[in-house]
Amino acid sequence: MKKYIGTVITALICITLAVLGFVFNGFNLSSNQLDTLLILGIICGSSVLYCFIVGEISRNNSQMDKLWSLLPIAYAWVVTVKGDFHPRLVVMAVLITLWGIRLTFNFARKGAYSIKFWTGEEDYRWVVLRNNKMFKGHYVRWALFDLFFISLFQNALVLAMTLPMVAVMDSGVSFGVFDYIASSLVFILLLIELIADEQQWKFQQTKKKLLKEGKKLDELELPYKRGFNTVGLWSYSRHPNYCGEQGFWLALFLFTLGANVNTYFFFNWSMFGALFIVILFLGSSMFGEGISNSKYPEYKYYLCYVSKYIPFRKYNPEKAKAKYEKNHHE
Repeated sequence: MKKYIGTVITALICITLAVLGFVFNGFNLSSNQLDTLLILGIICGSSVLYCFIVGEISRNNSQMDKLWSLLPIAYAWVVTVKGDFHPRLVVMAVLITLWGIRLTFNFARKGAYSIKFWTGEEDYRWVVLRNNKMFKGHYVRWALFDLFFISLFQNALVLAMTLPMVAVMDSGVSFGVFDYIASSLVFILLLIELIADEQQWKFQQTKKKLLKEGKKLDELELPYKRGFNTVGLWSYSRHPNYCGEQGFWLALFLFTLGANVNTYFFFNWSMFGALFIVILFLGSSMFGEGISNSKYPEYKYYLCYVSKYIPFRKYNPEKAKAKYEKNHHE
């Protein structure tokens, strides 16, 4: 249970901060903001229906995965148009568009998109989860999970991620120093994601190529024989891509400070999207790590030694093994 304590505490902190955003600032919106939210809500609702219906018919539950990188771009430019192309909105929309292009490209090269839009490579985690004893053979149970988590929750979350743009659209405050700081931070975090994605792609492609040549995993040279990536950013963080992803949306929220949206410290109603992204990736990382830990013998040492997100120290196999054995003999 110890490994879940940090996750639970982080989730509770995020939920508390999100609630405080409403408690201290309320939800007072202009008619323009309400009209914009209505448009975004219609797009979001249509996406929920599409993801659920197509996902169930095709038995490919990566429909939302395909839209995850595209919907924020659409939301961002809808808000920008409704906000009369305020410089702050344009900058935020451009940054979100760059984020979306990166993620779409990364997903596309894995074979996720197809001319037959309902097909394509399905995320391996949905396959593993669908075959879990909780869902295997239980069609109704899986359909409900698909409806409420894969389709509804994730679509709502993607919409919530872009809510800081709605919050700043009618502020009337000019683009200033704080906005330049926020822009720089968002761009740096985007670069971290880009580098992490590229390093992971090269590692996995090389490993697959070597395995296709007929070699077994334990016959490969390091670092490929480990089965998991310990190169570059991945030697300092187990999920550098997740670190950049969560940081990107948290940093995007900082534009609300520059727009003077906040009335109590830094809390406001648009915060909860970024905070729930943190919660989502906590769960996603735990699930993915469980799969890797069951596949690769050395992964338990990596888990013990390298931090989940923020880099602290580089992976050292000998020291990691010693630390793992010490922890499990105490």
